[in-house]
Amino acid sequence: MEITPRQIEIIEAAGKILTTSGVSGLTIKNIAKEMRFSESAVYRHFESKEEIIIALLDFLSETMDNRLEGVILTEENPEGKFKAIFKTLIDFFKKNPQFVVAAFSDGLVEESQDINQTLQKLMKVLMKHLMPVIKEGQQKGVLTTSITTEEMVHIVIGTFKLQMFKWKIAGFQFDIGKEGNSMVNALLILIKR
Repeated sequence: MEITPRQIEIIEAAGKILTTSGVSGLTIKNIAKEMRFSESAVYRHFESKEEIIIALLDFLSETMDNRLEGVILTEENPEGKFKAIFKTLIDFFKKNPQFVVAAFSDGLVEESQDINQTLQKLMKVLMKHLMPVIKEGQQKGVLTTSITTEEMVHIVIGTFKLQMFKWKIAGFQFDIGKEGNSMVNALLILIKR
């Protein structure tokens, strides 16, 4: 995905607005105001609010894909890879809470079919990295085989999404690093053989 530095600034402004005002507050007018631009200046980079949201989600997908690709290669065992995936995600979201709102906002689902497809793409990136780690853990006898790999992935992602949602509705006020680590350890207790 080719994205200009100015488009990244617009995406970051959109993320900030999503964090403070939700989907209803995300307008071209508010983005322009946040950036101290004219609305026409925003329109030079994006045709619509929908295009900004899609660019934000695509940027997040690409960023997550690159980060997770690198971290999995540094770990040797499935448990280490599992922990590394979530540590990487939590560290990223801790530094960029605006992306939590974009990635885990149910309000975006109602915006458009194109946004829904982009959200699905984002979920597929996480599944792409998590699925082989869980499958490897099951094959090596580290993780339970009582449920399928796909079911386990859904349970794990659902738990992670809930943790991020709790952090978001708490106004990002609790230590997501500590709580996230606790969540990962609890998940491992549940899914270990």
